[in-house]
Amino acid sequence: MRLGAALAVTALALLLGCASPGIQRPPAQPLAGKQLGIEPTAEPASRLAADWWRGFGDPALDSLVERALAGHPSLQLAQARLLKSQAGLDAASAASGPQLNGTLEATRQRFSANAQVPPPLGGSVRTLATAQLDASWEIDFFGRHRAALDAALGSARAAQADLAAARLLLASSVVRSWVQLGRLGDQRGLAQRAVQQRTELLALLRQREQAGLDTRLDLLQGEAALPEARQQLEQVDEQITLVRHALAALSAQPPEALAALPGQKGPSWALPLPLPLTLPAALPADLLGRRADIAAARWRVEAASGEWQGARALFYPNINLRAFVGLSSFGLDRLLRAGSEQVGVGPALHLPLFDAGRLRANLQARAAEVDAAVASYNTAVLEAVREVADQLGTLASLARQQQDQALAQAAAEAVHEVAGQRFGAGLGNRLGVLNAEAAVLQQRRLAVELRARLLDTQLLLIRTLGGGYDAGAGS
Repeated sequence: MRLGAALAVTALALLLGCASPGIQRPPAQPLAGKQLGIEPTAEPASRLAADWWRGFGDPALDSLVERALAGHPSLQLAQARLLKSQAGLDAASAASGPQLNGTLEATRQRFSANAQVPPPLGGSVRTLATAQLDASWEIDFFGRHRAALDAALGSARAAQADLAAARLLLASSVVRSWVQLGRLGDQRGLAQRAVQQRTELLALLRQREQAGLDTRLDLLQGEAALPEARQQLEQVDEQITLVRHALAALSAQPPEALAALPGQKGPSWALPLPLPLTLPAALPADLLGRRADIAAARWRVEAASGEWQGARALFYPNINLRAFVGLSSFGLDRLLRAGSEQVGVGPALHLPLFDAGRLRANLQARAAEVDAAVASYNTAVLEAVREVADQLGTLASLARQQQDQALAQAAAEAVHEVAGQRFGAGLGNRLGVLNAEAAVLQQRRLAVELRARLLDTQLLLIRTLGGGYDAGAGS
């Protein structure tokens, strides 16, 4: 009883004299939905399928995306980071359990004749032999291991979300390049027709100049327009080559692997139809839960908070239960004899009393990491909200622009048709028909650009809305 009372008094004295974390300021807080303009009553947008790109119905596109997701180095890097974080989670989980170690030693030693070992062992050379099992278990009274496990779990889930974000970025980049290749295929057909139209116009201007119907200035202007049209066609061909190379790199192939794709050296290629997306009327209430990058930032906040809690737990006692059982003897020949047994069991308490501020500095550093993680999360959330608002605004504007452009194109087509009818009836000339066709080609180019922008904005919105990411699928 006296020994127990003494131990209790000693433990109380140690607790009262332990190092103090000091006064801690409150950590930073994530932004609330109302601060971001996201109302809880906002209707959630319908979740996209994980393989949303199949909505285009193009097997060649599906094959490219699948190839990219299977072999691109950026995903392999993200996968390696995920495996590393999962290994850290396993290590943190194992640290809270009991540990068992085995020892087998044989040491040849000369004992001092003037030390604690008396003769005849003192002054002699003997062999010390030990065979022992050591067991220990650190009791997590103050949550240090639990905090480390929470931190490791947050890091693992953040790495998992990073992998999902990398997959979405890669898939959307492939589809966006595919759309650009379709846009360039449409533009190439129009550029080819523009070269033909300028060639016909130049031939007509030469005839009219020879007949005295037009001036030399009109002919020079027509001659300058033809090289410009050929240059525009060559620019489109250059862009087709570059987009092909980009697609090859995204799908982990050599630059010329996609040379057979439609376009410059193949059949004509048109833009795909827009995806039938159900767009939210306002910022969806579940936006923050469906984006992998935001989920990763949130889990990093959890990981940093766990490390901060672990740093606080270092100020409290570390209680360890230790036991050992084994054999020990002078000389290997006596190791297995009766009487060589040794057994021990007992608790150990370690408490920081004075460390010159090392633990407090560590705690302050972990608190700063929490603040930095929260700031990164808030930045990601603000950027996500802005991106969704931008894409929704752009889609609405493009819809209005397409309406006006369709009216302008219809008018240009009508003028071209009337010019052709007048020419066929002998009331007009071929020059008027060609000039009217130039306006039609310009409107068709604008229509292709607007449709391509609509598709690209849809793809950006798909990425912004998470691309079918499900935070609960891999947790």
